[in-house]
Amino acid sequence: MYMSILDSINEVGDIKKVDPADYKELAREIRSFLVNKVSVTGGHLASNLGVVELTMALHLFLDLPKDKLIFDVGHQSYTHKILTGRKDRFESLRTFGGLSGFPKTSESDCDAFNTGHSSTSVSVADGMVKARDLMGEDYRVVALIGDGALSGGMAYEALNNAGRFKSNMIIVLNDNKMSISENVGGMAAYLGKLRTNAKYTSVKSSLEKGLSSIPGIGDDLVSKIRNSKNTIKSLFVKGMFFENMGITYIGPIDGHNIPLMLEAFEAAGRSKNPVLVHVVTKKGKGYRPAEVNPRMFHGVDPFIKRTGRSKNKGSDKTYTDIFADAIIEEAAKNDKVVAVCAAMSDGTGLNRFRDYYPGRFFDVGISEEHAVTFAAGMAKSGLRPVVAIYSTFLQRSYDQILHDVALNNLPVVFAVDRAGIVGRDGDTHQGIFDLSFLTSIPGLTVMAPKNGAELKEALGFALNHNGPVAIRYPRHKATHKLEEFNAPIEYGKSEIIRPIAPVTVFAVGRMVKVMAEILARLEDETGKKTGLINVRFINPIDKETLMSAAAKSDHIITCEENVRRGGFGEAVSLILLENGYKGKFLDLSLPDEFLAHGSPNDIRDSIGFDPESLYNKLKSFISK
Repeated sequence: MYMSILDSINEVGDIKKVDPADYKELAREIRSFLVNKVSVTGGHLASNLGVVELTMALHLFLDLPKDKLIFDVGHQSYTHKILTGRKDRFESLRTFGGLSGFPKTSESDCDAFNTGHSSTSVSVADGMVKARDLMGEDYRVVALIGDGALSGGMAYEALNNAGRFKSNMIIVLNDNKMSISENVGGMAAYLGKLRTNAKYTSVKSSLEKGLSSIPGIGDDLVSKIRNSKNTIKSLFVKGMFFENMGITYIGPIDGHNIPLMLEAFEAAGRSKNPVLVHVVTKKGKGYRPAEVNPRMFHGVDPFIKRTGRSKNKGSDKTYTDIFADAIIEEAAKNDKVVAVCAAMSDGTGLNRFRDYYPGRFFDVGISEEHAVTFAAGMAKSGLRPVVAIYSTFLQRSYDQILHDVALNNLPVVFAVDRAGIVGRDGDTHQGIFDLSFLTSIPGLTVMAPKNGAELKEALGFALNHNGPVAIRYPRHKATHKLEEFNAPIEYGKSEIIRPIAPVTVFAVGRMVKVMAEILARLEDETGKKTGLINVRFINPIDKETLMSAAAKSDHIITCEENVRRGGFGEAVSLILLENGYKGKFLDLSLPDEFLAHGSPNDIRDSIGFDPESLYNKLKSFISK
């Protein structure tokens, strides 16, 4: 019976038993395995197909788990998981209780650090190197970072710090010429020049030979030039960015050539200083649909292997789709409307805006902090910027929202996509903290539309408001039910969907529809009269409607898909307490904890936030 090479890889270190002549076949088998598994579960495919040989070379070079391999973002860690004994768990990839799509220290000692956001790996490696040296230990530290992640400012801060170390660390730059969206900015152009500078190696060698042949002084001259600040390389490679920071540069080299990479890693490992090894890979390699359209296969739903087409059928518009339509309409009415994203033009829907208004669209790369302050500068100069960023990534720009936008009271609109429970990407990507950190900022209006139609209205309102506005919405299909209750938006006012009653619920965003169905059932089964308020404005809170409910309701409930600490419910409870409310209050919100990966419904079931659990909590509360 034929046994594949991959069958022999069952635990960490097994790859070192593979005959080097079989490396290409093992890489082919790994790619086939990834396509087969991800076509069923969904996941990040193109990035993982691109780093198969690179990951194999790192595992051949390192002694895991003693040595430390830190992934940047981490969605490209699938081959690493295969090579560290988790191959048999891939059927459970990104499912509740199953294998995470990102590095998880709880899964394996070979996962050195939990990651999910970009541009962090070099900083982590800096810290581990310093800890290793101070504690007198001996192990290698390797940070893997993509060229797209180098558009993030934190990466430069870390490189600047690393250049001061007189100790070995290896930074592997995986250059696949793109991030999730097309790479932008000066670093992308710089790396492009490095990739295409084929003359450098041959010219350097010829020049050294020519100088060495000069009688009496040749060898000494070459040595001096090598050791000078302006090395031979700097004559031909413009910028010498990394070496000028104190980091030895090796590359660029073929990221699909394992022997070549091993030579580079071994050379880097002998250095007494930080070394950056620049490898060039092809995103989506080995699977034609992903090679042709790597952005489509960055993160995919289950798909048909033969064609690459998604198995998920459905024409219903998502909140993102509706936002995309709405901002195009607003831009047609107002030529001061501009759009900004941080390397997520497709995910935020702004790729369509770019097609209509390319001169008014700005993708700043993976640099959320810059995106916000960049927008602040445009707003101060008379434009009306809309910054579309996922909730989980907006966390990174808290200071810029507070200091550069809100403190200056600038009319910047934040389109906070993927708010609430996102699902399969797990704890690093859940959008469950935005209400807590946004409502802490004075002067920042925070809105949560209950459906797609209200999202469109909210964007129009925000673009005409004299100050900053954040609009949060989920990644789900957008419901158009409850449209009959679409009262015009008035600043700071909620919407009464079911009149205030002895039991009144204040629901935020998508929870309006959920609570409408729960309250209808509750009235049918208990006969209790219930009221439902669409909050709309989380900041400022509509105190007039809240106090009206306090006067007429003996039970007040809030419901939001955000953590409890700092959320809407906590703010309401304080107002009720300060005003001497004598009735009962219930805060239905998410627990103050990180939520694991899985389908949104599985996650809600696990924490008692599914409709049936919410119904039972509400019924029990009003029956006491």
